[in-house]
Amino acid sequence: MFENFTATDRWTRKQVHCVYQAMIVAIATRHADAVDIKFLVDGRKIWVALPHPAWAEYKRRTGTIITDSLAIEIAGHYLKTALEAGEGVGREMYSLTVDQTLAHLEAAVSEMQAETETIASGG
Repeated sequence: MFENFTATDRWTRKQVHCVYQAMIVAIATRHADAVDIKFLVDGRKIWVALPHPAWAEYKRRTGTIITDSLAIEIAGHYLKTALEAGEGVGREMYSLTVDQTLAHLEAAVSEMQAETETIASGG
């Protein structure tokens, strides 16, 4: 759902095409306690950094883990929200907090469930 999507840039009202490209553990690349998820937004590289402590907090709260595919959905949901809200125009990296990560996780899962229910009901 959020691996390949379009969003409307708040300021230009232009549709931008966002495509997931890579996931890198940031400890190795920039000595950060995060997972960096790279998207191409109309060909421009944008990174969304999700903090590692979010994985532990989610496991503590739910007993389940954040998978790689779910991390991509979280980052994509955040990116779409940020673009549509006009946040950080021209930024190359967005860094989320644990709370932001978990909030976007919940929102992305809710949207995916709603889409699945729509498909299942034939709509």
